Amino acid sequence: MLTVSVKWQKEVFKAVEIDTSQPPYVFKCQLYDLTGVPPERQKIMVKGGLLKDDADWSTVGVKQGQKLMMMGTADEVVKAPEKGPVFMEDLPEEEQVVSLGHSAGLFNLGNTCYMNSTVQCLHSVPELKSALVKYSHSGRSNDLDQTSHMLTVATRDLFNELDKSVKPVAPMQFWMVLRKKYPQFGQLHNGVFMQQDAEECWTQLLYTLSQSLRSPGSSENLDAIKDIFGIELASRIHCQESGEESSERESVYSLKCHISQEVNHLHEGLKHGLKSELEKASPALGRSAIYLKESRINGLPRYLTIQFVRFFWKRESNQKAKILRKVDYPLELDVYDLCSDELRKQLEVPRQNLRDEEGKKLGLKADEKSSAPKDGDVKMTDAEGSSKASGESSATTSQGGVPAEKETHLTGIYDLVAVLTHKGRSADSGHYVAWVKQESGKWIEFDDDNPIPQREEDIVKLSGGGDWHMAYICMYKARTVSI
Repeated sequence: MLTVSVKWQKEVFKAVEIDTSQPPYVFKCQLYDLTGVPPERQKIMVKGGLLKDDADWSTVGVKQGQKLMMMGTADEVVKAPEKGPVFMEDLPEEEQVVSLGHSAGLFNLGNTCYMNSTVQCLHSVPELKSALVKYSHSGRSNDLDQTSHMLTVATRDLFNELDKSVKPVAPMQFWMVLRKKYPQFGQLHNGVFMQQDAEECWTQLLYTLSQSLRSPGSSENLDAIKDIFGIELASRIHCQESGEESSERESVYSLKCHISQEVNHLHEGLKHGLKSELEKASPALGRSAIYLKESRINGLPRYLTIQFVRFFWKRESNQKAKILRKVDYPLELDVYDLCSDELRKQLEVPRQNLRDEEGKKLGLKADEKSSAPKDGDVKMTDAEGSSKASGESSATTSQGGVPAEKETHLTGIYDLVAVLTHKGRSADSGHYVAWVKQESGKWIEFDDDNPIPQREEDIVKLSGGGDWHMAYICMYKARTVSI
């Protein structure tokens, strides 16, 4: 340790210690504290020139008691702000939510992680929130039972509370009404509420909302849940033995990803899920026969929900056992080849326009300032206002030469916005967690009352293959274009 004096402008700083075991940069930081001159602006004269940040003290030749000369201008003194700093905890709670960039967590009320993760995923859908906001306390229709009405109100109020709160929310009212509507969620074992299947909770909640958010007397939002999540399937049912063939159409709220030894990727599992065998009576044969059912997507939703069929009933243990196989899933999912020929034709123009628009973004940025939008230009949007097929008109008819508004069209391309995972060996045990993409583009892991920021590249690693969290339900948001 050496002691030196340093002259800077008209001041002399005496007895400044130099720790020769540390690089000169540390000494410059000491001088910064004394003078306010940042290290990068300091010019300290030593034998042989200026003192470098990474010089070796043994070769610099500084001696005990030596007087060093330093040049350099200090940073401008920062004036104290007129208003003192405002800490986040002092902000109103709604402003804290905006600052955080994500909503609150949910307390686990006793094996309720299945419910919490379901709520967090569905809470991320703005169109569902909008439909719930329009639902009034007293607006129950005559054909809707009281518990369905109560569960809808509880869902709306819980979503609202999550949006306004920074601290974790206790979903007591929602849980109480959910158990009243669906008693299976109130099962007890040794006096403790049992873990339940998150997919069953998701399905039952959407079914209830599909009944309550239906507006028979209104021209818009005739069936809000079907409009947001409904998938139209066109199926061909064929019996090879008798040659009989029939077709049917149905509406579902999710696609199934079937998992087998041949399935390594979500797309392969979806193809398996659209084919099934069923046994039913054959009029031509006069007995039961095997029929092959092959389905194609004939109408797309704004939000595409996919369930990984990971659980099956195991007779030996009398419980739902879990398939741990790794099945990869993408951040961007294209379902074009799973669609019917009719729907593919409707998707062709929007898909081409989407490719053109993305090409412009990548290659024609320089022309953006000079080129005004033209009538044929396409604007990419989110799924707000989109329809069942390639696009339902959101436009008004042009009159008197006034251009009509553009229509929003689906493209068959979807972006991942939420993943519900399960950790453990059985659907009725283990732990469920929601991983949700925020409007800012950041991902948050909602582990009950604990929201944790995550990197996007880590979200697709929840694909299984071990005892870690693996995707059980994925939710994708439609990528649309306005034409």
